Formats: sequence, structure tokens, C-alpha cells
Amino acid sequence: MTAFPKAAREMNPSRPDERLVQDCLAGKEEAWSALIEKYKNLIFSIPIKYGFSPEDATDIFQSVCLGLLQELPQLREPRALAAWLIQMTSHKCFRWRRDQKRFVETEAQGIRSDESPAMPEAILAELEREQILREALTELSPDCRRLVDLLFFENPPIPYEDLARNFGMAKGSIGATRMRCLEKLRRWLEKKGFR
Repeated sequence: MTAFPKAAREMNPSRPDERLVQDCLAGKEEAWSALIEKYKNLIFSIPIKYGFSPEDATDIFQSVCLGLLQELPQLREPRALAAWLIQMTSHKCFRWRRDQKRFVETEAQGIRSDESPAMPEAILAELEREQILREALTELSPDCRRLVDLLFFENPPIPYEDLARNFGMAKGSIGATRMRCLEKLRRWLEKKGFR
């Protein structure tokens, strides 16, 4: 993955897409970095879901970012940026796969299709839900975000003893703190209509 300047990481990637797009089009480099920071996991997750290697997923990610840079001025509805990125990445994946399999049996028989197949609805819905969850996590305080990351995104999970040491609190306080953080997350998700 691409590393971003410290100033970009400190920007609030949860700013509305309309504002990020407007700032990008105005030539603000930190807005571009914040936009990529906000959507990098979404973009990268799509080729992985299609079964591409991490190396191919990185190449597709870079291709999507380049396409975003080129196409951003033509974007009609910035609020639909996530869906637009899902579609663009899906098309890039299809083209990448097609280019990798130039001599498959169907092409040898003269059957060719240059159109990208539609992304299955289940995958599309899953990608949209994942992005909503990513955005919700950015709304948590840094301590809550760190706790949620350590509790739910580490493999293997971090023992409560280690968490208590890392956070400088009693082991018995971790559960209550976790519940408060998850409650904040739940309220934000409900506000956004996430079910």
C-alpha cells in the first residue's frame, strides 16, 4: 500500500465526499491524499474478493487511483463516489483478468465479450457495508478506534491482559470500555441506516 504524508493522515478522511472532491479539483494535494486514504481499503478489497494476488491487487489499486485522478472532473455526483469506485474497480478487475487470460478456450473459438459482467448484488452490498463500517470507525475517538482494532481486527485476538497493559487500565475495565466504544459505533451506524 502507498504511504501518505503525515499531514494527509492527520486530515479527517471522514469529511463529506463532496468537500473532498471539491478540494481535489481545486488542486489541494492533501485532499487527494485524504480521499485515497478514505477509500484505499475499499478499492484494495475488491480485487482480493475476486481472487487476485496481493501483487495484482496492488497494480489494480494503482490503476484505479490513476483512473480516479483522470475521471474526477467528470464525476456528476460526489455523494455516489463509493459506488462509482466499486464499479470502476470491478471493471478494472474484469479487464485485468481478461488480459491475463487472452488465450482462453472461448476466445480460441471466436467468442469474445468486451463488456464487464455485472458485479453480483451480494458482493456489491457487502462492499458497500464494509465501506460504511470503515467510515464509522473513523468517527470513533483514537482510543476507541485503537481498542476496536486490537479486539476485532487482530489475528490472533489480543488477550485482555495485554490490552490492559497497552491502555494503562485495569483488566476489568476493558469490557466496559469496549461496550462504550461499540455503543458509539452502533449509534453512528444506525444514524447512517446501517442494518
